[in-house]
Amino acid sequence: MSPRRSYDQYCSAARALDVVGDRWTLLIVRELLAGPRRYTDLHADLPGVSTDVLASRLKDMERDGLTTRRRLPPPGAVYVYELTGRGSALLPVLQALGAWGEGELGERRPTDAVRAHWFALPLLRALEGEGLVEVRLDEGRFHLRVGAEDGPVYGDGPAPGEPDALLSLDTATCTAIGRGELTLADAVRAGRVGVTGEGTLAKALRET
Repeated sequence: MSPRRSYDQYCSAARALDVVGDRWTLLIVRELLAGPRRYTDLHADLPGVSTDVLASRLKDMERDGLTTRRRLPPPGAVYVYELTGRGSALLPVLQALGAWGEGELGERRPTDAVRAHWFALPLLRALEGEGLVEVRLDEGRFHLRVGAEDGPVYGDGPAPGEPDALLSLDTATCTAIGRGELTLADAVRAGRVGVTGEGTLAKALRET
């Protein structure tokens, strides 16, 4: 565990950065917003992080009350990391940071990694109301829990039940939404996003 560093400034922003300002910390939070994850899963979805740095950050985050580590019961019997309530409360921080950074995306570089579920938070910002949404992209599927007050806000793979809305779109459209160049409502109206389902969310999107 690395020694706790501090800006030694009596300012809430400085104190917050004492806890989450280290490289990779907020991206680990992004991954854990999907629910409990194994160390190997985190490492696979955080390309570029070394095993030593990831292990160190996870220990720091546990020390600071952002995450917990627990062992799953048999037959799994593996350790997983998950966010505490304090860690989950960073969702609006990540959403604000993501909205601010939309203009920084530009064109995807050849060296840029991408995972389907990295589009989850931008789409979550574009949806209002409550319900389960499944998203189908070229890279794969993920699901969103719109308006969730606790627990995971998104997850890999198909929805774990009948979704209130199913969105089908290509990567170019999802990227445009993520960059702030296109709203979800405009994409639906232009026929670039297919919407199926009989839930309130689906009906609202079709009526935009």
